[in-house]
Amino acid sequence: MTQELGLDNVVRHRIRGLRLARGWSLDTLAARCHLSPSNLSRIETGHRRIALDQLVAIARALDTTLDHLVESADDEDVVIRAQACHTEGMTSWLLSGERSLHGVTVAKLRITPDRPTGVEHLKVHPGREWFTVLSGTARLELGERVLLIQAGDAAEFSTMTPHCVGAHGGPVEILIILDHNGERSHLPPGPAAHS
Repeated sequence: MTQELGLDNVVRHRIRGLRLARGWSLDTLAARCHLSPSNLSRIETGHRRIALDQLVAIARALDTTLDHLVESADDEDVVIRAQACHTEGMTSWLLSGERSLHGVTVAKLRITPDRPTGVEHLKVHPGREWFTVLSGTARLELGERVLLIQAGDAAEFSTMTPHCVGAHGGPVEILIILDHNGERSHLPPGPAAHS
């Protein structure tokens, strides 16, 4: 029962927070979801239980989903304790809570100069990639071009161009955002996100 009341309060706070973020009054949201302003006020303040049909109407009016309104507020999924996954010349840490969450994967890579590069290691796949260099210098082979990306700089490119990221003059650490195809092409299968 306590867990149910906790989620109920989270849902109420989310409704009120989304309403206020849009700059809407109680009257405005009430009209959009066909409730009286007094009923909506009692729902937001916890003086009235939220019926499922009301929750669906409120979610629609706020342009969100029922899932987003009722998803767990558990803090266990906030901190990601990434575990290192090693391959030749590269260590990766998966920084997304789930692989391909919302269509993207975030990872930190530490690449050393002994990572295999060259024409035979160039990848091609649909999509776009983005990375920023945290430390060191990245060597981006992009088709026939070789670009050096320094710490603090970022790169974004079409992954239909043959590409490979390596290290230049010593180890490099990058933060990379990959779509599903990029994840499959560049990360070892199944690095764990949580310890």
